[in-house]
Amino acid sequence: MITDFEVLETIKMFQEQHLDVRTVTMGISLTDCADSNPSIACGKIYDKVTRYAMELVRVCEDISREYRIPIINKRISVTPISIVAATSDASDYIGFAQALDRAAMTCGVDFIGGFSALVHKGYSESDRKLIESIPESLAATSLVCSSVNLASTRTGINMNAVSQMGQIISKTAQRTADQDAIGCAKLVVFANAPEDNPFMAGAFHGVGEAECVINVGISGPGVIKTALESVRGEDLGVVAETIKRSAFKITRVGELVAQIASKRLCVPFGIIDLSLAPTPSVGDSVARILEEIGLQNCGAWGTTAALAMLNDAVKKGGTMASSFVGGLSGAFIPVSEDEGMIEAAANGSITIEKLEAMTCVCSVGLDMIAIPGDTPPEIISGMIADEMAIGTFNNKTTAVRIIPVPGKGVGDVVEYGGLLGHAPIMRVNTSSCDAFIRRGGRIPAPIHSMRN
Repeated sequence: MITDFEVLETIKMFQEQHLDVRTVTMGISLTDCADSNPSIACGKIYDKVTRYAMELVRVCEDISREYRIPIINKRISVTPISIVAATSDASDYIGFAQALDRAAMTCGVDFIGGFSALVHKGYSESDRKLIESIPESLAATSLVCSSVNLASTRTGINMNAVSQMGQIISKTAQRTADQDAIGCAKLVVFANAPEDNPFMAGAFHGVGEAECVINVGISGPGVIKTALESVRGEDLGVVAETIKRSAFKITRVGELVAQIASKRLCVPFGIIDLSLAPTPSVGDSVARILEEIGLQNCGAWGTTAALAMLNDAVKKGGTMASSFVGGLSGAFIPVSEDEGMIEAAANGSITIEKLEAMTCVCSVGLDMIAIPGDTPPEIISGMIADEMAIGTFNNKTTAVRIIPVPGKGVGDVVEYGGLLGHAPIMRVNTSSCDAFIRRGGRIPAPIHSMRN
């Protein structure tokens, strides 16, 4: 039985502790939209997306109003376009990106993800076309997000694709230079990409998914931090238990929203992604949670250990609250989107190397990090390769969303606004890795991938 205290506690989470449903994402299969004529295929894509998702925003707003639950983003994810467009005779896939953009605008959603390719073991011809189309596609659209899976624990790391993506990220930065390389904020590369991730820029609707599903991403760094303020001075076992209990409550809110949205849209419920996704707002920061645990600032020695405990406790609490936790689930550490991370990066407390170490134990990877615009593509590929190795050899999802900002250097600040926030340009180790990247080929899967 729910007590009056629990009701009041939940209301306080929304009003004072920045608890929100970060996103309700509708996943839509586009496999039946394939056609040799790209114009016909794009028409089918637009029609199907709008048919399924036209009521998504209205339903989410109704739920938010009726239950007083903030729902920040409404999004769509679709089958990777490299699969859908494979049968077309299009020379490039920019038209497919524009079709997705038009559909997203018609439906009124914030973003649409799925301009994606899966090349962890090798390329198809369609994969090549999509990847080569990314810079122009992200420059020509407003709401489209792109992702490429470069590695997996079962297959190893496609170093040819790693090398190419360094070039693609640099080209995307140049094509959107007038907006401080905003295109790179909508482009992410993965190892072990999940098929049911509701968060952008990496969301796509995997081929193993149903025709259409509702996935919900819940957040709540402020709730966790407030809970930890009540156990100051207690040992770390108590800290972990407090995080777990708070994560349980947060997840139940997400499950409620997911079930209601699923019923009203007549679409199956997929998963809850319990990720502590921060925002630039004060009081909504993962970095501040780590400091509440006992660090002088994020980046101090002990940061990785504290983050590991946080991530584990969040997953334990979420798993107890729902039988369908999926996606990424854990803690995000995007620099530009977390006011505590922004401060730590600006004062030098945290470096890219330290962030890389932290990705060994958190949910994603090097995320929303602004770097000098003159960083060579090979250096970017080296950063990607390191992160892919962490994911592949530790059997976890890792990602890179790096932003080389043209015309800016260390000490400058880039401003994106909204949830994307702002970030200082961070120093990059420029020691050459060209010869390593140029070798190409595939780094074999680790021995522990042989588990059949």
